[in-house]
Amino acid sequence: MPATQGVFRLNLNFMKAMSSMVMSFAFIAFSIAAFGQKDKDFQEYEEGLAKFKAGDYSSVVSGFTAIIDNPSHNKRLDEDLYFYRGQANFHIGEYKSALNDLDQALNLNHYNKAVIHWVMAKSFEKLDRPKEAQRYYDDAVSFAGPNKKVGSQILADRAQFHASQGKAQEAQDDLAKAKTLDPNNPALASVSIANTPPSSRATGEDKNTKMIVQNNKKTEPPSSKNDQPGGQKSQAVESVIPAIAATYKDEKRYALVIGNSNYSKEIGILKNPVNDATDVATELRNSNFEVQLLTNATYVQLREAMRKFQEKLTNGPRDQTVGLFYYAGHGVQYQDENYLVPIDANVQFEDDITRMCFPVQRMVLANMERTNSRMNIVILDACRNNPFPATSRSVGQGLGEMKRARGSFIAFATAPGSVASDGTGRNGLYTQELLKAMRKPGLTIEQVFKEVRMNVLRLSGDRQYTWDSSNIIGEFVFKL
Repeated sequence: MPATQGVFRLNLNFMKAMSSMVMSFAFIAFSIAAFGQKDKDFQEYEEGLAKFKAGDYSSVVSGFTAIIDNPSHNKRLDEDLYFYRGQANFHIGEYKSALNDLDQALNLNHYNKAVIHWVMAKSFEKLDRPKEAQRYYDDAVSFAGPNKKVGSQILADRAQFHASQGKAQEAQDDLAKAKTLDPNNPALASVSIANTPPSSRATGEDKNTKMIVQNNKKTEPPSSKNDQPGGQKSQAVESVIPAIAATYKDEKRYALVIGNSNYSKEIGILKNPVNDATDVATELRNSNFEVQLLTNATYVQLREAMRKFQEKLTNGPRDQTVGLFYYAGHGVQYQDENYLVPIDANVQFEDDITRMCFPVQRMVLANMERTNSRMNIVILDACRNNPFPATSRSVGQGLGEMKRARGSFIAFATAPGSVASDGTGRNGLYTQELLKAMRKPGLTIEQVFKEVRMNVLRLSGDRQYTWDSSNIIGEFVFKL
């Protein structure tokens, strides 16, 4: 081969290698920038929430607009960005923008549909579109469901709306229902029901600044800041937590907490689960749970602990009992069932799993459902790699989604079919963030796990996405 041809080929290969290296560095730089952007989004989102709670609604609108308008922003924040920006727009009088944002939040399936429809109803009312306002008020009442405090507040607003439309009987009916749901609702005092149709008002009179005559005294209606749904000073939002405390003041709370770390070398020793379970047990006791803690449990110990746990829930007062099951350790998915792995499991073949591991759906959730508990909470921090390599063909990756039992809330450290590594500190990442969220007073169970998901996503560089599913009725707060 001529020397010049060899040099040419050498230079060509060198150029290809350099091109590949440039592309690799570019990809790495892009990835770092992407993770940095997502972390920045979370930080700006949290800053926006603080401003929302402080009533600085104009800053919320401008800040969240900047996030949404960035094409590379974290799309998983969108449902909350639109939810809070929509409410902020309502507070500053941008009613059409509020409707657009809240409609986006609905399309993204935001969980707080009662507040969304409520704010949309009030926006349509402000825009003098009574037909749409009526429809959204009706939907808001429906979505409020068993939440008596919020339902009462919406009914009080709808009663005032009916009165403004000359529908005295509908207004009185709503007022009566609102009083039944919450006799102490302060919003009821400012509802004025008159038989005068709206056409008799002076032209251009503002419904919202109209003087209200009560007990032969003239009073101004509540200021808009104190009378708006979803805001920091909303009477409904402020009254929800005391209402939960009053409703469930005699509630019995029982928890079974298990952490398995000391497995055989073949299965794989885990660092965090015993610490995780111990810390969760402590936090639950601080939240008025009677806790049964089990660490490095064998199959027999798991069964006996479950029997005692079920007995507690069965003997608890009906509709005044909450059961919580927490497990950290190895878990496997096999034949559409999730199994917890005891430390004495010796799995050599597929059918060993059903004999030596503990089924969650059949033995945990089903037994909890057959008791007097009004709510069954199952938290599984067990989404690690398959501990049984010999069964890799039939054992699914991570844990699988479960069928929900009556009144159940099921939470996974990662999405179904995904895995998470054991943590490097005292606690695994998921339980670390769960403990932080549980300590915050006033958060409902949905808010606790939403905060966990947000923080785990941020701290894992958007790699670990937690998962939960629910069909609970009623409310629950860890720390009142």
